[in-house]
Amino acid sequence: MEQHFSNAQRAEVLTQALPYIQKYNGKIVVVKYGGNAMINEHLKEQVMEDIVLLSLIGVKVVLVHGGGPEISETMTRLGKEAVFVDGLRVTDKETIDIVQMVLAGKVNKSLVNLLEMKGGTAMGISGIDGRLIEAKIKNEKLGFVGTITGVNIAPVTDLLEKGYIPVVSTVGCDKEGNTYNINGDTAAAFIAGALGAERLIMMTDIAGILRDKDDEDTLIRELTIAEAETLKSEGVISGGMIPKVDCCIEAIDEGVKNVTIMDGRVPHSILMEMLTDEGAGTMVRGDK
Repeated sequence: MEQHFSNAQRAEVLTQALPYIQKYNGKIVVVKYGGNAMINEHLKEQVMEDIVLLSLIGVKVVLVHGGGPEISETMTRLGKEAVFVDGLRVTDKETIDIVQMVLAGKVNKSLVNLLEMKGGTAMGISGIDGRLIEAKIKNEKLGFVGTITGVNIAPVTDLLEKGYIPVVSTVGCDKEGNTYNINGDTAAAFIAGALGAERLIMMTDIAGILRDKDDEDTLIRELTIAEAETLKSEGVISGGMIPKVDCCIEAIDEGVKNVTIMDGRVPHSILMEMLTDEGAGTMVRGDK
């Protein structure tokens, strides 16, 4: 049902957002966007609108993206079967070429294009550009799947200083010229840490961390690292949520103030999290 707001109501909403606009003006916020949260085109447009709006009110937004479903779809079209070990894509030489083509090419440039269409000024780079993400082989069984050994953040800070929204695809490289497929959440955590970001927002396709995984009303709105470790040991945080929470902890250890795991399927969830009292998803923060 379409809602109609009076001008007075619109003005009231804007004035309520003012303290948050002041809080985040000039601050760096990293948004990790990928996987299933990217599939719905209408939602994708809304995410880009949120990022452009934040950029226009003076927030320095860095968009880090994955694109697993697009990679799988392209592999299928090219007649190559995707193989996974322990949830990680086995990446041989042919597969890493496809990963680089899809992430650094198709997905990256389509997001840049969308941000530009929404009125933003964006520039797409990959983890190879300026040796932004240096990596080595994570596990011989997985092929060219990388673990991060270092981040050279200058390409991102240079773009931010020039007023661009950097859009980063998560492929990495080593000194021998090999290309690696890097986990998007891990890459976002390292990049946010290297930037000393105020916030890292990780968009997923669930509401956040739930006490009961089948009941979204049991959303945990905020927890410390110590509480997160307890919930892991109790089995509340389990399965695919464990590596996401580990990435939150990694980011905080690297110097990010706090990390939010939120539902990318909710329209304008980034604005709800950043500019309202209500917030969205689960915020993980340091123990102090």
